Amino acid sequence: MSEQPTVFIVDDDEGVRGAVVWALRKEGLSVESFPSAEAFLATDPGERPGCLVLDVRMQGMSGLDLQQVLNTHGCEIPIIFITGHGDIPTTVRAIKAGAVDFVEKPLSREVLIERVREAFREDERRRQQRAVRAEVRGCYQTLTAREREVMELVTKGLSNKEVAHMLGISPRTVENHRARVMTVMQADSVAQLCHLATLCT
Repeated sequence: MSEQPTVFIVDDDEGVRGAVVWALRKEGLSVESFPSAEAFLATDPGERPGCLVLDVRMQGMSGLDLQQVLNTHGCEIPIIFITGHGDIPTTVRAIKAGAVDFVEKPLSREVLIERVREAFREDERRRQQRAVRAEVRGCYQTLTAREREVMELVTKGLSNKEVAHMLGISPRTVENHRARVMTVMQADSVAQLCHLATLCT
């Protein structure tokens, strides 16, 4: 990553927040802390690399509420939830909504650092996936409407003859469209084209 990842800490307990900041900075990590979910959102973190260490229960907007807001805005930052009141329903809800981990207080410094580094790796993986998806969609946008129709039918398993019949064009024309689709989408096989098609939606 060109930009150093940052650990964003959101916890309304000043003592916990300070301890977490100290532990992570001692490891040489970049850290920013916030006393509330609202304060974090006000900074508009956008697409900055890193992870979010988030308390579940806070005054005002809860950690789960903040997670929902971020999901609604398409923010995929990995979230590590911390709580002194862990329960199974809350944990399940957080994980289903995309949280990468759920850690109970009091926090073990070693465990927290390990989870943060894992979250950094997950963030990098997600960024790479988004970059690939954006590239594939860019290629797809350059296809003509007819080429997209051919691609859709080919990836459904139809033969050139079947595609020609459905679209009312000659098999040779289908072959030409298909060849251009494979070239533009940089696909070496129909199987690969099928995979790329899933990234276009």
